[in-house]
Amino acid sequence: MGPIDAMNFAAFDLNLLRVFDALMRERSATRAGERVGLSQPAVSAALGRLRHLLGDELFVRQGNEMVPTPRALALGEPLRDALARIEQALSAGARFDPAAEKRGFTLLGADFFSMLMMPDLSETVARAAPGITLHFLDSARGDVDRLLSDDKIDMAIERPLDLPDWVSRRPLFRGPFAVIAARGHPDLAAAGVREGEPVPLDLFCALPHALRSIDGSTTGSAVSDALAAIGRRRRVVLTLPQFHGVALAVARGRLLAAVPVQLARAVADELALGVYQPPIPVPVPEVHLYWHRRHDHEPAHRWLREQVVKATEVFA
Repeated sequence: MGPIDAMNFAAFDLNLLRVFDALMRERSATRAGERVGLSQPAVSAALGRLRHLLGDELFVRQGNEMVPTPRALALGEPLRDALARIEQALSAGARFDPAAEKRGFTLLGADFFSMLMMPDLSETVARAAPGITLHFLDSARGDVDRLLSDDKIDMAIERPLDLPDWVSRRPLFRGPFAVIAARGHPDLAAAGVREGEPVPLDLFCALPHALRSIDGSTTGSAVSDALAAIGRRRRVVLTLPQFHGVALAVARGRLLAAVPVQLARAVADELALGVYQPPIPVPVPEVHLYWHRRHDHEPAHRWLREQVVKATEVFA
């Protein structure tokens, strides 16, 4: 179909574009409604109007997902950028009221953050902005820059990443590594290693390890790289995609694991884990908050970023 004619354009409601953008992000009428504060029937009605005005099906149902047509895919990025510019222009100088906001935010990160950050963050948001819903996706969902570009996520919490210039970032905290083992681990006890002390290098390399790895790789981590620099390697016998699974596995046997010290301290008593130091110095990564630059000055996005910063201050 051709471009919108003058009569159709005059009747165009910019709120329809917000619905379109939400559908492009969520691929679900229900989740799109949560994002823009509308019911599922209202989203369906808005989609019907969009189809009529644009002369295209726009989204085709495939199972539980709304799959965009080529026309919708072509419109997605330009309309998203245009909406961001309109929102920034209209919000300039305006007072933001969290209590009046109705929308959803999607964050991405390791389960470490969903365990230790999200409870406090969700409580803060529920108290100050009850109309905001939060969704947390695991890091395994995909590349951060692609997810940010497609607005599949609003922000990501990750270790340093090599990302394009259009990705904004803010440092949150530093995450040193600690070594965890079952409390009373027989090999550590036999070697006279007490909690809080470094694990001897030879013992560290000889004992079996569990590793948090999204793709099953046993190399490329900060600890593995530090060992490789001195010609050593650890014996990884188990990889799991989540830190909590690693901690549970360590608690049940002879495994060791190097994990963020904040996680080690948080689960040590609950899982009866001993916390030790690595045998060699390991570079300490700095965890960052990432988001698309188009949202730099968006009031609601900026407000939530500040809440994330406050929720992670305890990790410093």
